[in-house]
Amino acid sequence: MDPAWTDSHCHLDAPEFDADRADVVIRARTAGVQTLVLPSVAVAHFDAVREMAHRFDTAYALGIHPLVVDRADETDLDRLAAALHENRDDPRLVAVGEIGLDHFVPGIDRARQERYYRTQLQLARDAGLPVILHVRRSADALLAGLRRIAVPGGIAHAFNGSAMQAAAFVGLGFRLGFGGTLSFDRALQIRHLAQTLPETALVLETDAPDIPPQWLYRSAEARRAGQAQARNEPAELPRIGAVLARLRGWTLDETARITSANTRAALPRLAAAVDR
Repeated sequence: MDPAWTDSHCHLDAPEFDADRADVVIRARTAGVQTLVLPSVAVAHFDAVREMAHRFDTAYALGIHPLVVDRADETDLDRLAAALHENRDDPRLVAVGEIGLDHFVPGIDRARQERYYRTQLQLARDAGLPVILHVRRSADALLAGLRRIAVPGGIAHAFNGSAMQAAAFVGLGFRLGFGGTLSFDRALQIRHLAQTLPETALVLETDAPDIPPQWLYRSAEARRAGQAQARNEPAELPRIGAVLARLRGWTLDETARITSANTRAALPRLAAAVDR
């Protein structure tokens, strides 16, 4: 039997998938990716990710992404609270996310990001749900929030911090997400973390349609020359998993089993969502 993989972070509701969304899911399942976790990024996406999770027999999360907080309405946090309450008995709702802080993109109000982040941590704690965190040059600030407002763990998505920061997230009950960046030979820090972290800390993700792995990536020069960036898909996950397998000295079966089990440990409702 082929290994069963879990994509812990996939934006299936993105417009890049509008033309062939069902085919994307079929390709993922054919490749062995049996479970997808679909985090939302804005209130306007809540209905879409919920409907897709039910349509495609998978799971979703509800949250407001730090890169959209400047465009969010003042009532959006209340709307998130209402959505979490209304869907509290839906087993496919497995987390609050994608939430967090982004200190890389200039011009986003950091105080507003922090307010949305901490309020969403409180909503997750009240709902008894883990969180899916956006971490970009913001690990220490995220950790400060988690130490102040404890939540039932979760996943630090697309982790790219230091070994000390990784250990701090793990100590707070988090797993760390590794995806397409792992496939680049020059991603030395990410590869080192993937090799040396406890095996229980690792989950796999694509962040599709974003973060293309090396075999899909086009440099800025290539894009200027007319070579389109290939769209990332959840079907790429087993090949990303093969990179992790080589780094850890695992078989593909071991890699799929370990990382899928870790995702279920991070998102405890996931088993009930997909084993129905």
